[in-house]
Amino acid sequence: MGPPITLAISDAVACITLSRPPVNAIDDAWLARLDDAIDAVERASGVDAGVAALLIRSTERAFCAGADLALMRSRYETPEGRARMVAFVREIQRVYARLERLGVVTIAEIGGAALGGGLELALACDLRIVADTARLGLPEARLGLIPGAGGTQRLTRIAGEAAAKRLILGVDVITGEEAAALGLAQYVAPAEELATRARALADRIATLPPAAIAACKRCIASAIEERDEGYELELVATGELLASQETQNRVRRFLEGKR
Repeated sequence: MGPPITLAISDAVACITLSRPPVNAIDDAWLARLDDAIDAVERASGVDAGVAALLIRSTERAFCAGADLALMRSRYETPEGRARMVAFVREIQRVYARLERLGVVTIAEIGGAALGGGLELALACDLRIVADTARLGLPEARLGLIPGAGGTQRLTRIAGEAAAKRLILGVDVITGEEAAALGLAQYVAPAEELATRARALADRIATLPPAAIAACKRCIASAIEERDEGYELELVATGELLASQETQNRVRRFLEGKR
């Protein structure tokens, strides 16, 4: 059996592939590999060159079905085990927050089930492209739990209170088409076209100037957090980008009709 997660970098696109059969259940080793992959993407990215887009996809029938329930069961019967499980969820939060803060555009390609911690992983990405037949949900309440790896927070911010309550309190599992309609996903595609469209999206984003992308992400994050300095961040970023040779070249080519 190969590694549960692999990373490949081609030009300006990095691809993390989730490969833990049968459903990419999250355990300690899987999470450590994801953390290592994020490290590598960080090292390969930069304002002048390197990775500009990160695509996360799966080789399994599920994108990711969430935390390994066998691991949870082995830990919940004692106070010490429960403390270890809380620490594990805290570690998932940390790794997902790292993914969210990356200076590159992150894209989740969801062809199968993205449930629990799997959907929480996708919600930590900037963009989600889903197959129309994919299944998405946060059904933890059914097990007497909560989506504690960022699910209550990110889903509410992304899709609003009504959608968050539907999925979390109503434990609804929805299709890719419904996810797009609710704002959970920005793109939806027929299942047989998903991989091609996801890669095309990553390739298109990879042509954008990395410094501009990183600045856009910082300003959007400021708006989400409702920080007053968001407008000032826009001004600082604009000044920095105007001084960039990359920006100047692109504006010149545009004005010359050389798009």
